[in-house]
Amino acid sequence: MTHVFVAPHPDDVALSCGGLIASLRELGQNVTILTVFSGTGRAERENGDGLTTYQREALGFGTKTMWPVSEAFNRSHIAADFPVYGDPEVLPAWAATDDRLEATQVDADAAAKRFWQRSSWYRRASIRSESLAGQPVMDTLSTQGAVATDELVDAAAAGELMAKRRLEDEMFAAFAEASIVFLDLPDAVFRGYENDEELLNAPRADDAAPYEILLREIVRLEPQKLYLPLGVGNHVDHQLCRDVGVKLLGEGRRWVMPGPDYAGIVTFYEDFPYAWWNDFSRLEDLPRTAFADLPDGVHLSPEFADIGDQLERKISGINLYESQIDRLFEGTQEMARQVRAYARKVALLDGSGGAAERYWSTAQA
Repeated sequence: MTHVFVAPHPDDVALSCGGLIASLRELGQNVTILTVFSGTGRAERENGDGLTTYQREALGFGTKTMWPVSEAFNRSHIAADFPVYGDPEVLPAWAATDDRLEATQVDADAAAKRFWQRSSWYRRASIRSESLAGQPVMDTLSTQGAVATDELVDAAAAGELMAKRRLEDEMFAAFAEASIVFLDLPDAVFRGYENDEELLNAPRADDAAPYEILLREIVRLEPQKLYLPLGVGNHVDHQLCRDVGVKLLGEGRRWVMPGPDYAGIVTFYEDFPYAWWNDFSRLEDLPRTAFADLPDGVHLSPEFADIGDQLERKISGINLYESQIDRLFEGTQEMARQVRAYARKVALLDGSGGAAERYWSTAQA
């Protein structure tokens, strides 16, 4: 049996469904994670301004693991201690002499040759800002390297962060023994949502749910169970993914060949940690518009997954998302405390003890 979990962002499925996924894999079920908004919109941003303060905060910039990597050695932030007017005997401390540069160049060329040794040709590794094969260079001072402007640093840093988040998602998939697909659509903060009020509100009229691309991937994966976010917390990316699930329920068997009836296949999961932070307990806690387009005759009912024996494994999986732990929970211990507390709360809603995750399954009346 194939289960497909749609994650608006890297980490959403691990946070919300990590216990169920562990249980399914223990039973030998197939699991695929479909991560939707894992891109930066980088092509557009490279021609525009750098990241805004809100984009930095929303994506987790400023953490000890990410920010220094992109900022510490940006030459545009380093001024010379004193002017240098071309005298090779009076070099600033950060500029290397020609003999040192040449020694480094020899080492770099040797390393490049070893790297390309299985090919019939190899590229020369130039450490100087010199044109090779007529290629343009960014800087004319060979002892300094390229100038990284604030805009370029922001674009690279955003790309690095999203790449790190995708890598964390891949690590979780390997940990959970699941396959993973990235659609790399741009995150909401790259689509013009500029503050929490906009990000946690109704999607803009010009920001449609990615229905066609998700439908194509879902049809290709042929799931017997499909899990999408309920949209607790009202993050626009979560709402758009939920809207795809609601629209799928209206598909029915409209194809020439018998197709799936998505009622019974589509299931909605409760978005953690939003569900915990907002004290979510019933569907009525969602905005009234959440399921306004639910087809006639389709209803939702709660199902509880007992994750008592998988709770610690779920916590271990969430820990793989190092770039997000401090931003969301201010540390690993606090994350584990909140995961355990929410799992206990959900189990009590089922009238049982232990730990649980709750899902909202669909069925045709």
